[in-house]
Amino acid sequence: MSGPELLLDSSIRLWVVLPIVLITLMVGVCRHFLSLALRGDSRPELEQLGDSQVLIRSRILREHGKYIPRQSFIMRKHFFNDKELGFFKKTKRKVVPKNPLTDPSMLTDMMKGNLTNMLPMILIGGWINWAFSGFVTTKVPFPLTLRFKPMLQRGIDLVSLDPSWVSSASWYFLNVFGLRSTYSLLLGQGHAADQTRVLQDQMTGAAMTLPPDINKAFKAEWEALEVVDHQWALESVEEELMAAGLNLEPRPCPPY
Repeated sequence: MSGPELLLDSSIRLWVVLPIVLITLMVGVCRHFLSLALRGDSRPELEQLGDSQVLIRSRILREHGKYIPRQSFIMRKHFFNDKELGFFKKTKRKVVPKNPLTDPSMLTDMMKGNLTNMLPMILIGGWINWAFSGFVTTKVPFPLTLRFKPMLQRGIDLVSLDPSWVSSASWYFLNVFGLRSTYSLLLGQGHAADQTRVLQDQMTGAAMTLPPDINKAFKAEWEALEVVDHQWALESVEEELMAAGLNLEPRPCPPY
């Protein structure tokens, strides 16, 4: 597509580009402190915390048991998998499935998440699309295909406009998902302003949550640990170190 290069007014930088960046940044900071204020004191129970640590210890034994002597591996495996006194055999937990329709705490947490995450993004995005509609804000420094026009040029229906140009509405959404480093610098790690991390947590759940049926998790871990055979990886490490230490070659002295 040949034609004259589009020249933007310098006032767009002061009255459109920078205000959208500042609004997005302030909304993220407010979302962080609002999430801290609405976050309940949801501490895990001692029994749940102990069960999760036991599963982690068993997984570490399966994956890294080759670095300890065979007797130590057998002692730890006997603690977990003994058919009479093993932890996974004798431990039976009472499983109470949680129903979101009957558990008010789960409904409250869902409402708090929607209030602090999705609702501000929708409202601020709609207001920016109304207040700054029709503006072309910036241009990406590389050529793009026509498939990127719906994503980068929301609110601007110009067939002749190059796909590299970014509209005001698309500039807002780019800032929503692109200010993570700035949030980490201002708020520290583990902040609640990162929209990408919030969406991932809502879709995948927390990484350290227990499975719905802990007894099935104990049974699966017992079966996985039962088939593990110990192969000590450090059996001849002393001989290898001594052999490597005797084959030292003199290094040339650096010239002065």
